[in-house]
Amino acid sequence: MTDDILTVHGITKSFPGVTALRDVELTVRRGEIHGVCGENGAGKSTLMKILSGVHPHGSYSGEVVFAGEPCAFHGIRDSEARGIVIIHQELALVPQLSIAENLFLGNERANRGWIDWNRTNHAAQRHLRRVGLRENPTTPAGDLGVGKQQLVEIAKALSKEVELLILDEPTAALNDDDSAHLLDLLRGLRDDGITCVVISHKLNEITEIAERVTILRDGRTVETLDVRADEVTEERIIAGMVGRDLEHRFPPRDPVPPGEEVLRIEDWTVHSPAHAGRVVVDGATLSLRRGEIVGLAGLMGAGRTELAMSVFGRSYGVDISGRILKDGREIDVRSVRDAIRHGIAYVSEDRKRYGLNLVADVTGNVSAAGLGKLSRRGWVDQHEEVRVAQRFRDRLRIKTSGVQAPTHTLSGGNQQKVVLAKWMFTEPDVLILDEPTRGVDVGAKYEIYGIVNGLAAQGKAVLVISSELPELLGLCDRIYALSAGRVTGELDRAEATQERLMRMMTQEVRR
Repeated sequence: MTDDILTVHGITKSFPGVTALRDVELTVRRGEIHGVCGENGAGKSTLMKILSGVHPHGSYSGEVVFAGEPCAFHGIRDSEARGIVIIHQELALVPQLSIAENLFLGNERANRGWIDWNRTNHAAQRHLRRVGLRENPTTPAGDLGVGKQQLVEIAKALSKEVELLILDEPTAALNDDDSAHLLDLLRGLRDDGITCVVISHKLNEITEIAERVTILRDGRTVETLDVRADEVTEERIIAGMVGRDLEHRFPPRDPVPPGEEVLRIEDWTVHSPAHAGRVVVDGATLSLRRGEIVGLAGLMGAGRTELAMSVFGRSYGVDISGRILKDGREIDVRSVRDAIRHGIAYVSEDRKRYGLNLVADVTGNVSAAGLGKLSRRGWVDQHEEVRVAQRFRDRLRIKTSGVQAPTHTLSGGNQQKVVLAKWMFTEPDVLILDEPTRGVDVGAKYEIYGIVNGLAAQGKAVLVISSELPELLGLCDRIYALSAGRVTGELDRAEATQERLMRMMTQEVRR
């Protein structure tokens, strides 16, 4: 039996106006964890969708050989029947159904047309134990956190007798503990003989877990590296991904003294809308000056997003108290419309749910928050709307076949640029960026950092919320730390370190 479980020869796949893959080659050995890396738009997800039957045979050219046999998958059922299962970045669980129902959806444990619930729940429990979950199989999937939902997806794959498991950005939405548990689980699956292909922007995880890594760039295979033999580092992978060495992860920025204070949040307190009496943000005070990039650091659950959303027109929270001052004068911001009118913009951490209309084209998304600037007597000037979208496409280097392209066809990094363009079009004085580079590759990160620097150079005040401390340290002039809803400290760029920030982020808060 060959040591190669999967071989891909000369795969080419085109969409209207763009060639996503061009003569791609890939070889995966049986029983290994194989990493696949590349910038957004490099073709990683497209290749995996071909392997899993999402893009059916006939819609691409080239050959897929699995376990020594040429394959012609016409749908997901064909690939799963052969032992290939893909877990997408956007989890596909039905929240209203139980864990067991999700595990066997479309593959029900039935007897004479009736579902055997005892058999279903016992089988589900066996698969859950294998992935380290102690949950009751009758628990609704929607009651689980993202980390546990990811494990349910893997258990679902195991129930299908998977031989090759493909995971697309499996840790993108997980905290450090859940990510570490997932990586340990993948090692265990490998030891059990299951081959894994992992797509990830987290290069530290790829170098930690993968035996080999294949790099794609602009729809082509660049190279495949043996992580151990070649002593592969993150910098080596980055060089392959972007086609050049990145001596600096952050673009240069001329040090310019910040201007006057533009926004001050004083004694800001927010209560949870879901749990009566629970304080989510507790007496927070912080300020931003013109031309300044300020960071907000905190562990998951610290209240960072809740603080940002509550300031942005009370988009989150109840029983909110405190003051917001703009240019030294107190303002009343009780709605998103009020926030926009006062020159405050917010880029959500979840661009697909809150930042974009994925069905609409790029033009419609760019203009969405500033239609008033394009309207005359209730009518939108569509020609000017297109010109605005084209201007931002060129300015932010958004890769798209045209501004009429549906936004869901863009890569993650380019979708993020569209969200930035939408809020930049409103010409805000204050821009709050919540996890602005989540799910974005290193090349697109560099470009987004350049956009942020450019906004500061124009005199905008930028508040950056990020779970990546190196990102905050490399980008920000000052950084606030948040723990259990309270601001526990503030550090200037010169004195900030990961260790000092972590101490403040984990500081015990007494109430």
